[in-house]
Amino acid sequence: MFDDIRPYTDAEIPAAMQRIVTYPEFRAVSGYLFPEKPFERVAETVVSCRTIDEFQDRFMVPVVESIMALSTDGVTVEGMEKLDPDRRYLFVANHRDITLDATFFQVLLRRAGLRTTEITFGANLMQGGLVVDFGKSNKMFRVERPTTVSSPRAFLTSSVRLSEYIRWTILEKRESVWIAQRNGRTKDGVDATDQGIIKMFSLAGDILDLSIVPLAVSYEWEPCDVLKAAELTALERDRYYEKKPGEDLKSILTGITQPKGRVHYTVCDPVTAKDLAPWQDLPVNTFCRETAALIDRRIRAGYRIWPNNRIAADYMEGTSSGGYTPREKAAFEAHLSSIPEELRPVVRKIYAGPLL
Repeated sequence: MFDDIRPYTDAEIPAAMQRIVTYPEFRAVSGYLFPEKPFERVAETVVSCRTIDEFQDRFMVPVVESIMALSTDGVTVEGMEKLDPDRRYLFVANHRDITLDATFFQVLLRRAGLRTTEITFGANLMQGGLVVDFGKSNKMFRVERPTTVSSPRAFLTSSVRLSEYIRWTILEKRESVWIAQRNGRTKDGVDATDQGIIKMFSLAGDILDLSIVPLAVSYEWEPCDVLKAAELTALERDRYYEKKPGEDLKSILTGITQPKGRVHYTVCDPVTAKDLAPWQDLPVNTFCRETAALIDRRIRAGYRIWPNNRIAADYMEGTSSGGYTPREKAAFEAHLSSIPEELRPVVRKIYAGPLL
């Protein structure tokens, strides 16, 4: 069932583990994550995994904790007490980094004694043997983008199938799901839920069955801020931007390795029947718009504002609101001075976005 989009099953894990250790790229990644370990020991750990849970607990959790140690100043979370271990949820999250938004959250779930989620992964990113095997072994499932299907009709068909899969996963398979609030990462610092995502949830039934939980992730240093600024600048100049071959992979690797400072997650209040009651009988587009706005309010309320956000907003507004030290301001200015001058206004706007 759903063989075209689902993650691997436990039965498929042993063969996937054998393939993963043969990819040259995996050897390079292993050297970055575990510089003190011979590659052969890392490979032994991988091929010893016989199930998804074993792969995540024996390998993925140490990998993600290594990334946290190498590239962050700590990852914190609040609101986990809102989650019932016996329930399954649809986490709708703001989206700043291609891979880390979801993968950091998986480790936080495991630390809290909760099951990890299945994770949406764009079809445009599921390319290359290592990415496919790694992703599908880590409970990632394929999501078509408008650019990966042949027509609007084909995209609608894939959206219905995605809605059916999410519903089946939560209600029948009994696994939670992580999905971004929009197609693609937030690049301008302003998180907004696409009402089309809400409409997709409802294509296969009542969205209240899905137990939606908004999830906010806040990075002190925005992942891939320079790459995002370059894309936004090109869009503003040419009104069109076509990604170069390998650009998504570059963003994945940059996001993993780039220093992110402090990272904070907020598990927001779940969406209830009482929340949706005022719009339940309104036209579907109105219902989806209002539901998206509710999720936005909760994510923005849970977003942690860092000194960098205040510094950038003060610069753009010509104000001096405080909330940061001279050292923090100097660090932000030093970061700006390290990037091309034409991108600096856009980078400031990215950091100011959550406030402005």
